[in-house]
Amino acid sequence: MIMTNVTTMSGFLLKGFSDDHELQILHALFFLVIYLLALAGNIIIITITTLDQGLQSPMYYFLKHLSLLDLTFISVTVPQSIDNSLADNGYISYGQCVLQVFFFTSLGWAEMAILTVMSYDRYASICLPLNYEVIMDPRNCKWFVIAVWLSGGISGILYTAATFSITFCRAKIIHHFFCDVPQLSKLSCSTNNMGVIGVSLFVSVIAFICFIFIIFSYIHIFSTVLRIHSAEGQSKVYSTCLPHLFVVSFFLCTGVFAYLKPTSDSPTTSDLVTSIFYTVIPPALNPIIYSLRNETMKAALRKLLLGEKLTREKTCFLHCRWMSNTTHKELFE
Repeated sequence: MIMTNVTTMSGFLLKGFSDDHELQILHALFFLVIYLLALAGNIIIITITTLDQGLQSPMYYFLKHLSLLDLTFISVTVPQSIDNSLADNGYISYGQCVLQVFFFTSLGWAEMAILTVMSYDRYASICLPLNYEVIMDPRNCKWFVIAVWLSGGISGILYTAATFSITFCRAKIIHHFFCDVPQLSKLSCSTNNMGVIGVSLFVSVIAFICFIFIIFSYIHIFSTVLRIHSAEGQSKVYSTCLPHLFVVSFFLCTGVFAYLKPTSDSPTTSDLVTSIFYTVIPPALNPIIYSLRNETMKAALRKLLLGEKLTREKTCFLHCRWMSNTTHKELFE
């Protein structure tokens, strides 16, 4: 590894997963595969939900923004980590580190916010079908999305300001593959990181409230669907909603654990592995969990890839079925 004098350098040294160059190559290849999968899945979703006129409902509008968030979220950390591993050089400049912290925390919170909005969309669709068009009219959907992105930006500003107000007293070595806030806090003087702890607690409480809201939304969805005497319909609800809950729970729990657990001077493998579960895995899984299992999305994808046009009858049927808001069956396909 190209070593820099860590006491005088202006930036930071990312140690990553290993000092062994062969293991670094394996790590880079693993991240590259995951990144390409996430890239392909999310670009496909953004493309078809933008171009296909049959996918202009609120559900697909929110899915498009989730994919955009996933795409940018994973791009903040993974390409830099791959480049560092292949070059056998973990140096990252101070400015790059600041930008990483800002975009990572902004997009991480925005992802939690959009997942909350999507759960509310499902709740309104299933439990309040008669009022759905009023609740989720285009103007309200735009305001929801604006709130998601603005709240993410506020979160990023708070984290960045708190993190880089720290006086870094120790060698600027980060035992991680990106500039993560808890790892940067380890470099601070004794009690100089209280601002970071305060921001982390505040954001974690708000995230927990969002999570409770998501849980209650799905409880109402389950109770509503259970009153429908259709084994097939119930099976589709469970096969769709349970994976959603799993992904949200996984993303939130691993992120909160990493940001609230007491920091220690000695790096652990579990910290690095945990970070993968809230930085790399969700953006790669979300396209499969939320979108690509949907029959309407599959049909739109075939149309895009094969250059085929869906029949007018099928397109009209799918569009009118959403507009009527009677069964909302496509939500569980």
